[in-house]
Amino acid sequence: MLRREILEGAQRIMAAVIVIAGLGTFYAGWLMVRSPSEEETAVWPTTTAATVTALQPTATHRPPATTAPIPTPDDAPVPTRFQPTVVGPKRVGIVSGHRGYDPGAVCSDGLTEAEINFAVAQRVVALLERMGYVVDLLDEYDDRLEGYEADALLSIHADSCDVPGASGFKVARVASSAVPQAEDRLVACVQQEYQAATGLPHHANSITYDMTEYHAFYEIDPETPGAIIEMGFMLEDRYLLLFQQERIADGIVEGIVCFLEGER
Repeated sequence: MLRREILEGAQRIMAAVIVIAGLGTFYAGWLMVRSPSEEETAVWPTTTAATVTALQPTATHRPPATTAPIPTPDDAPVPTRFQPTVVGPKRVGIVSGHRGYDPGAVCSDGLTEAEINFAVAQRVVALLERMGYVVDLLDEYDDRLEGYEADALLSIHADSCDVPGASGFKVARVASSAVPQAEDRLVACVQQEYQAATGLPHHANSITYDMTEYHAFYEIDPETPGAIIEMGFMLEDRYLLLFQQERIADGIVEGIVCFLEGER
């Protein structure tokens, strides 16, 4: 009798366990299919496909690759005051003073005028070419100077190391000009723009016979407007001539463009 009661009790316990397990399974399924309440949604937002997409990294979220080149002196911006619009190729001749012939003026430490002239001339040529001009870089006694035809020619030089206290620049054209109005305008433009760019005074009282009777003026075509510039004295203006050549080149280029295009 006792044994029978034990068996029946065990059966009742097992039935209760089965019922409880079934209720638990039913409740879990009901939780999975029901819609969440507004309160629950506020605390536990639903993760949608749009949410997943928004959280994924995209190309627009990444910083752009740096493609700009490292700035160098050759990448300096061209002068912008005159903004020339070159209608057809205008030709400019730039003479690098003394290059290919002699060192020009020489300082006690070995610094030569020719090396300064050439460094500046290269900058001037590069700037003018970037602005759309056709430019010829010419040596002092270049074979191409004979009968040379261009819209303008400028010969670049520097002054002596042997004049203590002297500072400044000067610009000149040939004494007997076939096109005096054009050459006067070229000289005036270069003088005005160079002084504005460098801050050097115009040293007019030291313009020499060698400038007004410069050999290249008698070699180029008489209709080619030409001028010569002495950029500064290699003693007192040395810092400018050696370490601020971009200012020098900008002033020369502005002067040439002023002449070719006229002030806008």
